[in-house]
Amino acid sequence: MAVKSARTRTRRLGFPSRIIFFFLAIAFLAAGCQKKPLRKSELRFITRDLVAVAQKTAGRDTEIVIRPEVGARQSERGQLVADDIFINLPDAAKVPAVESALDRAAARYHLARVPRSSSTDVIRFDYWLNGRRTHSIHITLANLTNANRAEAEPSGPRLAIIIDDLGNDPAPAEALLKLPFPLTLSILPDQTHSAEIADEAFRRGDQVMLHLPMEFEGNAAKPEAIELRVGMGAGEVDRLLARMLVAVPHAAGINNHEGSRATADPALMADVMAVLRQRNLFFIDSRTTVATVAYEAARQAGVRAASRKVFLDDVETREAILKQIELAERDAAKEGSAIAIGHPHPATIAALEQALPQLKARGV
Repeated sequence: MAVKSARTRTRRLGFPSRIIFFFLAIAFLAAGCQKKPLRKSELRFITRDLVAVAQKTAGRDTEIVIRPEVGARQSERGQLVADDIFINLPDAAKVPAVESALDRAAARYHLARVPRSSSTDVIRFDYWLNGRRTHSIHITLANLTNANRAEAEPSGPRLAIIIDDLGNDPAPAEALLKLPFPLTLSILPDQTHSAEIADEAFRRGDQVMLHLPMEFEGNAAKPEAIELRVGMGAGEVDRLLARMLVAVPHAAGINNHEGSRATADPALMADVMAVLRQRNLFFIDSRTTVATVAYEAARQAGVRAASRKVFLDDVETREAILKQIELAERDAAKEGSAIAIGHPHPATIAALEQALPQLKARGV
């Protein structure tokens, strides 16, 4: 079956079931579901309908994945707040029909469509009800034509820029999100604004990562209240990671916060990578120690992984950061791609605002 979910699986509805489903939908609307926040059963009811019409329109071989979002804010903690629906569409020509079918189904429940930032090969939009997002739709074009694929994939060097340590203050996150260039925001869990920043970055189409606290070597800094530590068992690693991923919704991958001791421990890294493989998350090694074994552990576990090449702002002046961006650009040109990590300092944001248009003009 093409439709998959982390928690539930949907089944294709036969014709009689569809008739029943339609009349249930009418009764559901008559009960006034659109006048109050959706309960879990109501949200799931609508999700099944959206998936069913998308499957019928796109074809039975189209893969559709449902990923439930659980609330991270105090008032919503542990509650199902929205469903993400990922449609891996093999035929780009079917996009208009699938979008129209989804919109017609959404209209039955008085859901309003809200556009989001999209790319050449991913179309994103949300559905909202009474000021609350209920669904995020991601339509991935699995088989672009050669011409479209060539246009979608830049021919020049690639530089990924990750901004760490977000979550406590929304102001620098807002400044970063206003930059008209794709960045990755890596957000600490259980900070005052962690979920809020992750939601906003996701809504705007920027990538979100969990900045995972890990044990460091020595006593130079205060340990985090919750962090992965050497000696933890696999069950504890799984539990803590799950909790942190709830606190930072929409995370596509993780990188380590601190972790000079943790990332050098093979047993702990093996347990971390087992969880990431199960959840289909990637790992970026921040390389806070030369003794790290994290990347090798990820490779052995079959987890998509890469390593940081340049730190942008060890020296917090715009001039120094601009030089580090130049260094990252040279690394990208030499290797074909590179990863740079910075932090939400005013000098870093100012340097990015100056340098990113220049990088784009040079074909990066």
